Amino acid sequence: MERTPHVLLSGNGAEEFARTMSAEFVDTSYFITTDRYNDWKHAKEAEEKQRGIKGSGGMIDTPAPFKFGTVGCVALDRNGNLAAGTSTGGMNMKMYGRVGDSPIIGAGTYANNKTCAVSCTGHGEYFIRWAVAHDISAMMEYKGVS
Repeated sequence: MERTPHVLLSGNGAEEFARTMSAEFVDTSYFITTDRYNDWKHAKEAEEKQRGIKGSGGMIDTPAPFKFGTVGCVALDRNGNLAAGTSTGGMNMKMYGRVGDSPIIGAGTYANNKTCAVSCTGHGEYFIRWAVAHDISAMMEYKGVS
């Protein structure tokens, strides 16, 4: 946000921009751990069993033992400034290129010194479609509710 007028970049455009900023790149295998790979394998098997087909590539609800939660925080500093942050636990079996709500300010994360700070958990698509975090703040501001 400091080196471009845009708020959010994703996919190949984000990668190209990162290269121009001399960001360090690592092989994607760096991000694979045995535990998470095994979790993915079990979720894939559960999907295939649930749908009765192999290799559907679609998104389903991940079985409970393989879910990892979102971590969220809100903070108030000594000067009265609010901040909010959300780090997703991720979603198994999502479509290639899917962007969740965590990086979208106003969807699942929002802070406004006049009202509140919000960090949401759950399926990000709902938070994106209805700008939930921002709506909570707006309702407080427009209606004057706490």
